[in-house]
Amino acid sequence: VAGHIAPWSVDRKNRLNPQNGIAINALHDKAFENGLITITPDFLVKVSSQLLKNTDDTAMNQYFLPYNNKKIIEPKRFLPNPKFLEYHNNKVFKA
Repeated sequence: VAGHIAPWSVDRKNRLNPQNGIAINALHDKAFENGLITITPDFLVKVSSQLLKNTDDTAMNQYFLPYNNKKIIEPKRFLPNPKFLEYHNNKVFKA
C-alpha cells in the first residue's frame, strides 16, 4: 500500500508528492493512519503506548513490537520528507 504521511485532507498540495508517502502493508498502514504507529524524522518506527499496553497479546507481539524503535528500510528514491514525518509525530501519533 502507498500510505500518505500527511493525510490528503490536511495537505492537498502534497497529495501526489512522493516524499509524502511510504510503502507499507495494509495492517501497518491502518495503524499509521490512526496514529498507533509512526515514523520519526530520523526514520525510526515508534509504537503508540496504547498498543504497548497489550504486550501479552499474540498479534501485538508478532506484528507491532518487533518494529518498535527499529529503523525503516530506506527507499532508494523518494525518502520520506522529515517535515511530513514530524507532522505525523506531532499531529497524528498517539504517543
